[in-house]
Amino acid sequence: MIFEMFWKKYNWYRVAAGEGEIRLNASGIGTVELGDKKICVVRFRDVWHAFALYCPHAGALLSEGRIDEGGNIVCPVHAYKYNIRNGLCRVADGYRLRTYRVEVRTDGFYIGVEEGRGL
Repeated sequence: MIFEMFWKKYNWYRVAAGEGEIRLNASGIGTVELGDKKICVVRFRDVWHAFALYCPHAGALLSEGRIDEGGNIVCPVHAYKYNIRNGLCRVADGYRLRTYRVEVRTDGFYIGVEEGRGL
């Protein structure tokens, strides 16, 4: 997985002027606008991560979930757990959460979308 970042190409979208613009809820989860949709962002162990707003299992709002001690987003409806780094479901095969790359640059907070893949 670590080698993928070197050969995959990304389109980068500025979603905020900086980290200070990202508002996190009590569970540490925020949302940003990526094109015409919202995605979730979290800061876990001083690293930013981004992932889809909706649970791929039942469509629940993951912004209303929580991040566990292992770095998984826990769905608020059925407690399915997805790794925020790679989207793998920890409790059921066949479900994978879409994740995005994040970069904090001097001119803003950016989300990376793999080339050839829609927002």
